[in-house]
Amino acid sequence: MRPSGRAFNELRSVTLEPGPAKHAEGSCLVKFGETHVLCAASWDETVPPWLRGGGKGWVTAEYGMLPRSTGQRMKREAKGGQSGRTQEIQRLIGRSLRAVVDLKALGERQIVVDCDVIQADGGTRTAAITGAWVALNQACNWAVRQGIIKASPITDRVAAISCGLVAGAPALDLDYDEDSTAQADANFVITGKGGLVEVQATAEGDPFSDEQFAALLSLAKSGCETLSKMQDEIQS
Repeated sequence: MRPSGRAFNELRSVTLEPGPAKHAEGSCLVKFGETHVLCAASWDETVPPWLRGGGKGWVTAEYGMLPRSTGQRMKREAKGGQSGRTQEIQRLIGRSLRAVVDLKALGERQIVVDCDVIQADGGTRTAAITGAWVALNQACNWAVRQGIIKASPITDRVAAISCGLVAGAPALDLDYDEDSTAQADANFVITGKGGLVEVQATAEGDPFSDEQFAALLSLAKSGCETLSKMQDEIQS
């Protein structure tokens, strides 16, 4: 039995609330159980200097945890002084979103998605990716309505979920209690069509087997399929 009482193939309670940020072109408040992340997408008519004149756009992300998103207050991170973990996660979010965007169709424009963790209980990066896609999709649909672009450059949905070995058994969507004691943990980023964008998997003690990894992957595909359906239901 898991500490939460969930079945090993059961997601936490997940909600995707579109449009909570009034001023953003796209936004989503995503909740994976007690992990809550606010994602806001901003449209920018410029691209980074190294992309100018190349005829294609860019999608990037910034990620941060609010000081009291955890049990003890964290120091607020300033840009340029971010931890290695923060930089790694925001690059992961950006890569995940770019995997489902036609950057040439975007034109020489940039979309920045800010992902701010309001409350953390494990799986903040996977929740952020899932909510960031909703915010990105809204921003692209906004641009179409404004006549900025003719059609959305988004080619597919993308979601993410964590899995791990808990008491030796494969488990889906780990909360903090499970993640902090798991024998192995993994994060999977998967498109709506089932393509793998990124897999991060680590053994915390003894190595895990091919069979155990296959079981984690199967759980992740099932979980991301559910998340993708939720994303599809709230497209606007």
